[in-house]
Amino acid sequence: MQTLVTGRHVEITPGLRQLIDRGLGKLDRLLNDTAVSAQVILRQERHRHVAEITIHARGDHMLHGLGQGTGWQASIKEALGKIAKQAQGMKSKWNERKRQAAGARTVTPPARAAEAGAATRRIIRASRSLVKPMTVEDAALRLDAAAEHFFVFRNASTEGVSILYRRADGNFGLIEPDV
Repeated sequence: MQTLVTGRHVEITPGLRQLIDRGLGKLDRLLNDTAVSAQVILRQERHRHVAEITIHARGDHMLHGLGQGTGWQASIKEALGKIAKQAQGMKSKWNERKRQAAGARTVTPPARAAEAGAATRRIIRASRSLVKPMTVEDAALRLDAAAEHFFVFRNASTEGVSILYRRADGNFGLIEPDV
């Protein structure tokens, strides 16, 4: 994670930087290394120390914490505490989404797979088509030109709905229902 530390009326000492890095390291572990960057602004206003920390996490999530205290350690700890609380909420949302997606799958033993397969089959409407009256030859030309395996049409000679399908040997099969 990239860290930018800015001091306003404050000199950034190695001890202060180490305090910030240690606190951000704990947050980085909490967020499972999804934090992209952190911006820390330290300022001193009379006798008050103010630490403002903003963390940019995965998915354009921004976590922001403002801490005030009589010393740097207290103000940084307060700001990091506020960000940790936001991070916990964000992480729980991520985990809930993962649970919901995983809950949709069901694992069945192989012995019951055939029984469960028949019970859980769904019918998915692929497309609607207009059943036009045509001859069997016209339907064969249309099926030959298409990448489909079957073609439903109204037979012009019998006025019934017929199905023309492509067989494994390359020929066409015709299904005409008895009325």
